[in-house]
Amino acid sequence: MSERTEIPEGARAEPEGEPVTDVASLPGGVPAAVEAVLLVVEEPVTELQLATALEVPVHQVQEALAELMTEYDGYTGQGPEPGPARRRGIELRNVAGGWRFYTRSEFAAVVGRFVLDGQSARLSQAALETLAVIAYRQPVSRSRVSAIRGVNVDSVVRTLVQRGLAADVATDPETGAVLYGTTPLFLERLGIGTVADLPKLSPHLPGLENLQDFDHTTY
Repeated sequence: MSERTEIPEGARAEPEGEPVTDVASLPGGVPAAVEAVLLVVEEPVTELQLATALEVPVHQVQEALAELMTEYDGYTGQGPEPGPARRRGIELRNVAGGWRFYTRSEFAAVVGRFVLDGQSARLSQAALETLAVIAYRQPVSRSRVSAIRGVNVDSVVRTLVQRGLAADVATDPETGAVLYGTTPLFLERLGIGTVADLPKLSPHLPGLENLQDFDHTTY
């Protein structure tokens, strides 16, 4: 568990706009609300971001995270001492300064078999377009690829990673976002030595001459 953020006792992050529902009154309270948010995030989120979204003090988020970690690691929070419980297939990790759910490494083969089972060898048009953006703009985050393509690319990027055509190659030092690039298998499939051998885009796809305008955009 990370150290608590120094913030006055009882302080709340007050976002603009209409107040959200009092999460403490919902079934499961703050821990359940934190869990719900973490299930939909695309990248690790900080304790302050969670507190802001839920409109609760940061220390309540920290306590909820500790409770969730204990529960997912296979212990109950009931009684004076945690007791054994069913271990979950996912775990809560604190990585890159934020929190996110991940599948446990022990189940990598099971998850991989399910995801890859019955897949066609041919990539979809969406996958080809996403792979092209990654190839030409690498290293690049999923959010930036989404901005360029104008659609959410999370599932497509996962498919490319599973096929071995793309991989996470770095982490953005400012946002903590995972940055993706192409792999040796990608080069092998295209029959080229390096990404520098990729053909120029502008002669074939008019309108993409200003693709570099996305380089300094923050998402």
